[in-house]
Amino acid sequence: MNRLIYEECGVFGIWSHGQNAVETTVIGLIALQHRGQESAGICWCHEGEMMHKRGMGLVEDVFHGFDYSAIDACAAIGHVRYSTTGKSTLVNAQPLAFSGRLGPMALAHNGNLVNAPEIRTQLEQQGSIFQTSTDSEVVAHLLARSTTTDLDGALLSALGQVRGAYAMLILTPDRLLAMRDPHGIRPLVLGKLNGGWVAASETCALDTVGAEFIREVEPGEMVSLSSAGIESIPLLPPRKQAFCIFEYIYFARPDSVFAGRNVHMVRREMGRALAKEAPADADIVTGIPDSSLSAAAGYAEAAGLPYETGLIRNRYLGRTFIKPGQQQRARGVALKLNPIRGVVAGKKVVLVDDSLIRGTTSLRIVQMLRQAGAKEVHLRIASPPITHGCGLGIDTKDELIAARMSPREIAEYVGADSLEYLSCQSMVAATGFQACELCLGCFQGTHPVRRED
Repeated sequence: MNRLIYEECGVFGIWSHGQNAVETTVIGLIALQHRGQESAGICWCHEGEMMHKRGMGLVEDVFHGFDYSAIDACAAIGHVRYSTTGKSTLVNAQPLAFSGRLGPMALAHNGNLVNAPEIRTQLEQQGSIFQTSTDSEVVAHLLARSTTTDLDGALLSALGQVRGAYAMLILTPDRLLAMRDPHGIRPLVLGKLNGGWVAASETCALDTVGAEFIREVEPGEMVSLSSAGIESIPLLPPRKQAFCIFEYIYFARPDSVFAGRNVHMVRREMGRALAKEAPADADIVTGIPDSSLSAAAGYAEAAGLPYETGLIRNRYLGRTFIKPGQQQRARGVALKLNPIRGVVAGKKVVLVDDSLIRGTTSLRIVQMLRQAGAKEVHLRIASPPITHGCGLGIDTKDELIAARMSPREIAEYVGADSLEYLSCQSMVAATGFQACELCLGCFQGTHPVRRED
């Protein structure tokens, strides 16, 4: 068995002076759809009560026929999900809505709390009854059991007990709270919209709703958005920064920006570096749509080779990595991609991909190119070999192919004439970060937070 990396989640929240918060949140979630296609949901407050609409599938499917434009709400939070913990069922769809001593609230979470299972066991032994199998519900129970008299103190107590990665939104009748883990592993950005405020996983969602990017939520910071404005609250002391480099490699949309660095330009630079480190005697360069196209363009530019669209993507299918089952993923590759015979026939092709996880997708794509008449296929990966699991918001299953095979063995397995990876040093340099500021755990095995089995 090979290992698969699953997509994480996306969050979006708005506190506005108008009444179209739910409609704006739907639009924001559509912009973040690439971060999770398993379920979607929105919570808003109406007359002191948390209302919600959640469902399985894509945002447009969940909200089809739902007249969200008629909802009178000035604040809302939303979530798109692929499960990193918990089963793929409607009960696990977020945001989670709950009520207790501190009043009604809703929670949306991107990331993974590595010590959630042990906390859950302790809480269940003390009488807590869980409604979902997600790690996010642990935070709700910790809030409910807090002995402090205010929400800020309860959050300090709750998040002080958990370990892991989180970008979290909490909505109450009075304000919207945006929080980020002390290492800054998962992204969370702030924007301004018509006198109101927006929080989202990526800047592309701010662009889509017409919000102006203000800044990123700092590691360990909680930002309060309300009718009184914006307030920064130091929640937990920041620790060694460890931003997940997979946001640049694969997860984020190319038009998003983190730490002032555009994702497309970072991927393009990775491709340039890859061409210098791993040249190939070839006629053309092509990428695998969509996350690899920027790196492929950079490779072609640095190698002095023509960049060609060798594979066409069916725009009506989701990302292969987030299909729930292997049979669905296998079928999804054939449905999702098709080679252009007139481009690749008789050519020596450099095929650029952003990462190599299990090898089965690469195998099928190389087979497609061979069947379309490609003379040679040289596989180039715009990141180093992935040899370790994650546990911090990226679900990994089975075995990583690079953990048990050499590049030459993988090339033989997928049917490529050659296979080479980008070095870790060049990957880091392309981001503009220092290596000590990034989480490189999936490449090097050292994680900012100890993973639980």
